[in-house]
Amino acid sequence: MKAMVLTGIRQLDMMDWPDPRIVHENDVLIRLESVGVCGSDIHYYTTGRIGSQVVRFPYPVGHESGGTVVEVGRNVKKIKQGDRIAIEPAISCGHCDQCTSGRPNTCRNINFLGCPGQIDGCLTEYLVMPEENCFLIPDHMSFAEAALSEPLAIGVYAVQQSISMKNAKVGILGFGPIGMSVMLPAMAYGAEIFYVTDKITDRLIIAKDLGASWAGNPDEVDVVGKINEIEPMQLDVVFECCGQQDAIDNALEILKPGGKLMLIGIPEVEKLCFNMDYMRRKEISIVNVRRQKHCVQEALDLIADGRIDISKMVTHNYSFEDTKIAFDLVGGYKDGVMKAMINF
Repeated sequence: MKAMVLTGIRQLDMMDWPDPRIVHENDVLIRLESVGVCGSDIHYYTTGRIGSQVVRFPYPVGHESGGTVVEVGRNVKKIKQGDRIAIEPAISCGHCDQCTSGRPNTCRNINFLGCPGQIDGCLTEYLVMPEENCFLIPDHMSFAEAALSEPLAIGVYAVQQSISMKNAKVGILGFGPIGMSVMLPAMAYGAEIFYVTDKITDRLIIAKDLGASWAGNPDEVDVVGKINEIEPMQLDVVFECCGQQDAIDNALEILKPGGKLMLIGIPEVEKLCFNMDYMRRKEISIVNVRRQKHCVQEALDLIADGRIDISKMVTHNYSFEDTKIAFDLVGGYKDGVMKAMINF
């Protein structure tokens, strides 16, 4: 089969790659239809690593995907040939202490699509996954929406791990796909007041269109001063979605005493700093969000039932052959990109 493979820093080439095959009785062979370009894919593309996870070239990345079932193993019960599915990219072992305590997202033996040292990504024509990682989608849902259930599930999980959204005053710092994936379920769960920051004007426009109370560019406006002016009692929760030091600094200054800071963005550096004076005096709680757990079906239901409209997330579409163009676009934050989608 053909695969889009990282062959060096900012190098991405189409190559012949071994055909996947059903090995285990619960395996499902899938023809890929749509794959979203994620920020973590871009980290590997531009730097060759995320922390201790270092790419050994050549390597195919990609993990946000939807596809059509081609073949199933003999013990597969709920999925059949021809089914349309969304794919959960994390394969947990099911038997370590983390899995048995209900934390498959921090499984000791996890294998994640497109994660170096684990398993190949899904920027390929075909893919094999366990049945439990395959989620049926209704006929009216597009494969792109199926792929978007992956970042949306992260947002759903982050919101569920934070506070009750009813009457909550919410900050979202970084309004890329993850920021939007936080805002949409937060709104569906009852939050009405959102303060959003991003350095791309087109993203701020989308945030306002979706219902943000205020949106601003930290390079152009004093976001701390402005938000604290509008909300002198400050915000209940802030979702940091860009992995930047200045966003964390801002978050601590706009959170109310007893507020909660949710860390979702992936930093390119190994260490970040926290102003302990703010942290201690305000008694701020910090929660790290590691992907998601048990939220894929909820994300799919939110889309399918029309409780959220995720259509504004995809701003650019590309063919499989033009994957490198998509990566360069997203990696350079060009043309107001929110999400680039690869369609086979």
